[in-house]
Amino acid sequence: MKFTESFIISLIAEHYNLDVSCRILNGYDELNFLLTDSSGKKYIFKIATEEHNPYFLDAQVQMINLLSKSALSKKFQHYIPANSSVDIGKIIFDGSTYYFRLLSYLEGDFWVNQKEKTLALSYNLGSFLGEMDLILKDFKHSAANRHYDWDVKNTLDVRKNLNYIKSHENRRLVAYFLMQFETEVQPHISSLRNAVIHNDANDYNVLVEGDQITGLIDFGDMVCTSLINNLAIACTYAMLDSEKPLEVAAEIVKGYHSKMVITELEVSLLYYLIAGRLCISLCQSAFNYSNDSSNEHHFLTEKPAWQLMHQLIKINPLKAHNEFRLACGFSAVINQNENHETILKERKQYLGNNLSISYHNKVKIDKGALQYLYDDQGNTFLDCVNNVSHVGHCHPAVVQAMQKQIATLNTNTRYLNDKIVEYAKRLTATLPQELTVCYFTNSGSEANDLAIRMSRHFTKQKDVIVLDHAYHGTSTTAIEMSPYKFDGKGGFGKMPYIHKAQNPDMYRGAFKYGDNQAGEKYAQDVDRIIQSLEIESKKPAAFICETLLGVGGQIALPPNYLKQVYTKVRKAGGICIADEVQVGFGRVGTKFWGFELQDVVPDIVVLGKPIGNGHPLAAVITTKKIADAFNNGMEYFNTFGGNPVSMATGLAVLNVIEEEELQKNALEVGNYLLRRLASLKPKYNMIGDVRGNGLFVGVELVKDRITMKPAVPEINHIVERMKDRGFLMSTDGPLYNVLKIKPPIIFSKENADAFVDNLDQVFAEL
Repeated sequence: MKFTESFIISLIAEHYNLDVSCRILNGYDELNFLLTDSSGKKYIFKIATEEHNPYFLDAQVQMINLLSKSALSKKFQHYIPANSSVDIGKIIFDGSTYYFRLLSYLEGDFWVNQKEKTLALSYNLGSFLGEMDLILKDFKHSAANRHYDWDVKNTLDVRKNLNYIKSHENRRLVAYFLMQFETEVQPHISSLRNAVIHNDANDYNVLVEGDQITGLIDFGDMVCTSLINNLAIACTYAMLDSEKPLEVAAEIVKGYHSKMVITELEVSLLYYLIAGRLCISLCQSAFNYSNDSSNEHHFLTEKPAWQLMHQLIKINPLKAHNEFRLACGFSAVINQNENHETILKERKQYLGNNLSISYHNKVKIDKGALQYLYDDQGNTFLDCVNNVSHVGHCHPAVVQAMQKQIATLNTNTRYLNDKIVEYAKRLTATLPQELTVCYFTNSGSEANDLAIRMSRHFTKQKDVIVLDHAYHGTSTTAIEMSPYKFDGKGGFGKMPYIHKAQNPDMYRGAFKYGDNQAGEKYAQDVDRIIQSLEIESKKPAAFICETLLGVGGQIALPPNYLKQVYTKVRKAGGICIADEVQVGFGRVGTKFWGFELQDVVPDIVVLGKPIGNGHPLAAVITTKKIADAFNNGMEYFNTFGGNPVSMATGLAVLNVIEEEELQKNALEVGNYLLRRLASLKPKYNMIGDVRGNGLFVGVELVKDRITMKPAVPEINHIVERMKDRGFLMSTDGPLYNVLKIKPPIIFSKENADAFVDNLDQVFAEL
């Protein structure tokens, strides 16, 4: 439709007896015009299409008429009746019906244009809205009882538009908050107070002058819904472009509560309602982009909305809840004097005392959110070490796959089920063609135990070659082949059938960086073991090695190391096991599996940790030849291994890695992180080595680079200080002097920058 300014001028003269000039204004879905008469008095003229129910337009008129009779009268536009004494006029134009209204003009500047938005202004916004909602609390109009896309109550409807968000990171973020809305808000909606609300106190509808609210315009979004949504929407838009969004929202809540009392239930949901409104806005913008919308009003708040969404996930929901409660004068939900004495005492009473807890000042984690963790004190932590939550804590796609499957079926593998076959196909498709047979277990320890059992059965030998300082799990067999355990405190020492090969450490070992033959030279130590076995008329059953060394010091193997070792072991009759429990599934970036960095194909691959994103799932994958030999009449059965829920979970993880291009992300962000960490090395002599592949990174700390004496007290201080700054990390290595950095592979460059910038400051403190 196209209404010219001259047409509007004649229309106004005909229906209102006014002589005006006209200027077209932008609008979301109605046509808006600014009119000025000869005396300089201004008006707003609105035209709605026939798609706008005239009965709903009447609801707007009645709502504004009610407000115009209140103490807030001057803060709302008034309807100016046409010559026919009606507030809503009707015309036929080009065969279509249109409805028009003339309103008074409100002075003031839009909230969005305020360069300095004070807390007093935020408080006054809340107070104004609270007073307005108090006036409207008994207002009823059946036209307001509508299903509306922009009603926060209907937040979950926008899932249909999720795929229009092109950025993997942004789409994942919105999906996470939609899942939280479903979990935290949806069950309580029927218990919330209902009212007819304005529903769009956004930064382009709120008028201000100084610290005062001078008006609120545009009632086209009015709807009967949960009363608290009106406050949530106002908070959402007021938080845009703020460095302290939670502080802004708390002041609005405080002001609102001073006029219209908020219930404790409403307060508890406010954080998620704010996120819900953002989800609606961002999904709608993405959908509009897909339709090549040229209406700039569709995208006015998109950039700051994304910024706020990324700020919001860094705000612990418990902290937000606490701040909102305090703003209302309710008691706090965070006990700042909590020292966790009770849970520590009960943990000591009911759990084994050798179950360790990280950090000097313990952290009680209550909630996970992608790459973030929230504690019970309102703190938010960036998780820089949890490689188990491979695609992020509570990744919505993984959670939903688990929920759907557990609501459908979970049983053992004695029955036919599509999920186990589907997952086995998908998993083996990521591996070399020789590796085709899967056995599913519940943990990496269990999988390594099974792999050794298979190797011993296949070779009829018992001896196993491991790397010094290696760790392969907690089962009896796994501990027997883990020098990290059997050589450590409480260890029972090396069994005679276990043989330790030299750790191929190019920083601290015999053959250093720059030695192009380091891989071959370290591999020669395996010859020593094989020869010693030959003297006793024995052969190795297996050589097992992490394809990047975790507990051994976050070490990337020297080029050609595994190629040389595998050749030697196979020649001696043994089989080669790749332990991918910590490094598989795209973490190393350039390849999907760590062993691919060495250009080798193992006989058995062991998978765990990231395979189920925290769900207990692991696998052993081997060749048909080894699998056939293992089928010796003794049944392999694992009650939970391969159950449908685990299989659905594993499939979801593979889907997420592929769809969100997370291997590529691990490569790009990992390389960026390594460069940034390496840039600290010239500044601090304590940094002896920076190493790794993708998002598997180690930083070895020494007292000085000549003696390479491990900086153990210092590294513990660094880990504690980083925790205090909101970054969770850990230490590793035979000498406990390596910073272990293995975050979820959704880690971003922004995360890397925040981490390294803070690490830089902590080093400077030392």
